[in-house]
Amino acid sequence: MRKKSVLAAALVAAAALTLSACGGSDDHSHNPVADVSAQAKTKAATVLDRPFEKPDLVLTDTTGKKYDLREQTKGKPTLIYFGYTNCPDVCPLTMSNIAIARKVLPKADQDSLRVVFVTTDPERDTPASLGSWLGAQDPSFVGLTGDFATIQAGARTLGIGIDPAKKEKDGGVVSMHGAQVIAFSPKSDEGYVLYGEDTTSDDYAKDLPKIVKGENP
Repeated sequence: MRKKSVLAAALVAAAALTLSACGGSDDHSHNPVADVSAQAKTKAATVLDRPFEKPDLVLTDTTGKKYDLREQTKGKPTLIYFGYTNCPDVCPLTMSNIAIARKVLPKADQDSLRVVFVTTDPERDTPASLGSWLGAQDPSFVGLTGDFATIQAGARTLGIGIDPAKKEKDGGVVSMHGAQVIAFSPKSDEGYVLYGEDTTSDDYAKDLPKIVKGENP
């Protein structure tokens, strides 16, 4: 499988500066603030030499209940993504690709896998609206919302930068956020594989059987 092993320190620096604008109308709105190397962008899976610790996040799920990320996903293969429901492109495509790939897994592996979507636009993404949006993708997906500062701090521990949503001149709202998906091993509960926004459903379908087992893709 395509992969790249890198030092996490260098990756964090690049990933934290690589933001995607979902919904901007300016010519530069879809350009990343900083770029990752061309070599890295050609790889679907980036296997980290120094895995990330799972964020210590306690947020609100789509039923309105508190959700302790570490506790609820302990010992489970987990994919975490930060995005927002009003995004017209990257976010829905990413979640759709994961949903398609999940359905290819054996039933037991589907039940084991946790896919967590944390909103970067909590002001608009209420538990109800988040649940409705994710339910159309895959009812098993977990949606989390809460205080923006808490979400931003949690994302930062994974090298993912997010900015507060802002209103554009045309009335549209833009949420700048890193578009990386982090996979956490069920063996160590550490984030050991990173995927970029260009990852396809086929890429996920090939890798998820190994992710479920905590193996390197």
